[in-house]
Amino acid sequence: MRFFLFILSLLAFSPAYAQNAEALPDLPAPIQNLVNEGAQIRYLGKEQGYDSWITIKNGQEQYFYVPPGGKRFFMGVMFDDTGKLVTVEQVQKLRAKEGATLDALADDFGFDPSNTKSEKTSLEFKTPSEQMYYDIENANWVPLGENGAPIVYAFIDPQCPHCHNFIEDLKPSIDAGKVQLRMVMVGLRPETVAQAAYMLATPDPQGRWWKHMDGDKDALPVMADINQQGVQRNLAVMQSWKFSATPMVVYRAKDGSVKIVRGRPQDTAALIADLGARS
Repeated sequence: MRFFLFILSLLAFSPAYAQNAEALPDLPAPIQNLVNEGAQIRYLGKEQGYDSWITIKNGQEQYFYVPPGGKRFFMGVMFDDTGKLVTVEQVQKLRAKEGATLDALADDFGFDPSNTKSEKTSLEFKTPSEQMYYDIENANWVPLGENGAPIVYAFIDPQCPHCHNFIEDLKPSIDAGKVQLRMVMVGLRPETVAQAAYMLATPDPQGRWWKHMDGDKDALPVMADINQQGVQRNLAVMQSWKFSATPMVVYRAKDGSVKIVRGRPQDTAALIADLGARS
């Protein structure tokens, strides 16, 4: 699964990078040092007056924003004044523009829970999978099912047919109290971002969701003035772990390990059994 960019040194960097034939702004010395140390780099364009860059070193992405003059820079992600995560849109636009080339050149940075040497390992977590689980656990989600039941997290786009199929597969176990599905609401289009934001804001998200699943086109209205910051935060979590499609299913198995299923699980019964769900 390829979401982020990894531009190989086989590209003719001039002197350290090149991107099409356009003239690119100069890099501040600290970012140039990263390039000199082997980091790959790509220009994300100008946003809010800032030149924007992504660098990748050892599979870890960093984002830099350089104001006019280039004498200083900021590292991190950019939000606009409405709470929208601008950095996500920048990466999506670049990938849409050069997707075929990037797919041919990109390394696969899909997250491997067994890799305990990840750059994301911190002193607080024994493994990267534990940090990932913590990030998702602390995202913005809507529960379906009883409290106290074994938990499955899933990144859900309101209009994703595979998400709908997955939830239909899981519904008998949800209704029987065998599992609680926590839907981490995201949107991969402006319309579905607005619907996901409505899900996080409405006082009866469960009822609204089941009506939506039943085909009620008014269950999840698209409201232009609704605050989307909660959804943007979920997208940031999704992006930080290289998840590029929905549903993305994450759960803790009965042996304590963290498991990931990309897309609709093929065997729901096996997933339920792996949870150690009550019969």
